[in-house]
Amino acid sequence: MNEVRAITIFVRAAALGSLRKAAVDQGISPQAASHAVMQLEKELGVRLFHRTTRKLSLTEEGQGLLDSVKPALAVLSSALDDARRSKDEIAGPLRVSAPRAMAHTVLWPYFMEFAELHPNVGLDVQFDDLFTDLVGDRADVGFRGGSPPSGGTIARRLLPIQLIVCASPAYIERHGAPRTIDELGAHRCTGYRRANTGKQAPWEFLIGDEIVYRDIATTLCVNDTDAETQAVLAGLAIGQLGSFSAAAPIRRGQLVPLLVRHVTQREAIYIYYRHRTEQPLRVRTFIDFMVERLAGNTNFYFEPAELRAAR
Repeated sequence: MNEVRAITIFVRAAALGSLRKAAVDQGISPQAASHAVMQLEKELGVRLFHRTTRKLSLTEEGQGLLDSVKPALAVLSSALDDARRSKDEIAGPLRVSAPRAMAHTVLWPYFMEFAELHPNVGLDVQFDDLFTDLVGDRADVGFRGGSPPSGGTIARRLLPIQLIVCASPAYIERHGAPRTIDELGAHRCTGYRRANTGKQAPWEFLIGDEIVYRDIATTLCVNDTDAETQAVLAGLAIGQLGSFSAAAPIRRGQLVPLLVRHVTQREAIYIYYRHRTEQPLRVRTFIDFMVERLAGNTNFYFEPAELRAAR
């Protein structure tokens, strides 16, 4: 027996004074309504209604049950209504996971814009450079830099990531600029330590049609891309920076791209999520908003001609 269904029919029959009217109210046959109430009475071991051919009235036990279950049914009905509305309203909690590497330069301004546009959405952002399992971490949407995530999620490519060797004008004035990859060995260079492995990432270069990796001796190594960018901007060293960090300062003349013919574009920034049909409107709206703002946004990377001209 479906107890919640039977109790609902019982409450509606008591309110309407008729099992037939309760059946119409619930979209079932009078026989089904009568059977549900009889099963409930059998389960409880008490009679809930006095029945005549013309009248239906509560027994003392029926009145006691009605008084007890009405508040609980009201709470249940409200909860179900809230769940239904969540599919049609841009409101409620939204948990997002994103890497620190692109948090401030790429994502955070758009997160704030979305929060301002949709004040009824409770945005809960977790910045973590480790890959987030949406189900295990109970996240609605994730962002990732690198290769597309797998494992039952939908991934959409937003932006290419170019790895650009660059230095500040002040560094170049003091130390000169390398003209070849081999000449980097004579310069001060930064390094980035990956969160997932704890190892320093090699620099990568496009040579002909191949990507070649080089372990560059570094004078400063960090596990934070913003800190690495700040060190390069300050003229402490040459760095190989992601285009999402380097594009704006290069365009402002604060950084100079070097060895541009060796720039790689192997990886990308992705947004990933579960199937949209399973998502409430607030999640679908956030996904659409971020795709609209970021997909192909050239504020965060260069077309080849622009990169050559910047040098």
